[in-house]
Amino acid sequence: MQPPDEVMTDYFLPPLRQLVARSLHDEGFSQTKISSLLGMTQASVSHYLSSEGQRPYSVMASMSVNREDADTYAALLAEEVKRNPADAVETIRTIWSDLLGRGSVCDLHRRMYPSLALCDVCMKAYGKKADRHAAVVDEVAQAVRLVESSSSFASAMPEVSVNIACVAGDSEEPGDVVAVPGRIVRVRNMARSLQEPECGASRHMASVLLLVRKRRPDFRSCINLRYDGKMNRILRRLRLRTITLGGYLVATGEDPTLTALARAMLASQKEFDAVIDSGGEGVEPNVYVFGAGASEVARKALHIAELYATG
Repeated sequence: MQPPDEVMTDYFLPPLRQLVARSLHDEGFSQTKISSLLGMTQASVSHYLSSEGQRPYSVMASMSVNREDADTYAALLAEEVKRNPADAVETIRTIWSDLLGRGSVCDLHRRMYPSLALCDVCMKAYGKKADRHAAVVDEVAQAVRLVESSSSFASAMPEVSVNIACVAGDSEEPGDVVAVPGRIVRVRNMARSLQEPECGASRHMASVLLLVRKRRPDFRSCINLRYDGKMNRILRRLRLRTITLGGYLVATGEDPTLTALARAMLASQKEFDAVIDSGGEGVEPNVYVFGAGASEVARKALHIAELYATG
């Protein structure tokens, strides 16, 4: 029995860890701090930092990961290990599942075990299924391309990164809401998505959108942006109607934003175009902007970002 798990541990994780270690080192982190963040010995970090520069890229290339994608993965994971190691674990799982589904690991796996020459188990298990929400997937993909093309959008991105969620029809199931797996992240001051949009990719964004749709069924999509005093002035300048959450304590086992939003909607019948989450213990401030479709919220977000960058 030769499952692909050993390919991950022996061939995928070492070069990825090396690139993340380099990224953190370039930011000024000490070897001791890097070893703590990555859960490895300082000696291993020292070895990674002194090893030949091109080797991780050549190893990743054997799994059809080009240099740009490898650097994107490393930049994202470097940010996530600083913020929340659990997010990094989920992102690694997402990246690896995508590589398996695309068949990117098959050649290497088959060279290791020639008996697997006809194996297509991973592509069947992890590959993209025929999607009954294909039109919405395409809609979100176009919206993502809009924000990726903007030189000012990154200025309005929160530390927790950005996602765009959109629902087809009148579904009330989070699994039917399309979003970006791994979120839209900041890479060299530009927005970049880790993967193509798919159903069920963000339970948090899906839950926020579906809850708001109970009041505003005309809203099919939402996007999150950073929130601070400057952003508040821009929202006022644009005369966006808002409701504000925040100041709460995080309770174990629940999403504090959803809990606060449900209470706010119950307490007031006020109409709104955006939800301000001013944050709480362990929750970064965000503003959620809503619209009739993914392209609409992307254009709204770009306009806000342009004002934020120049204001």
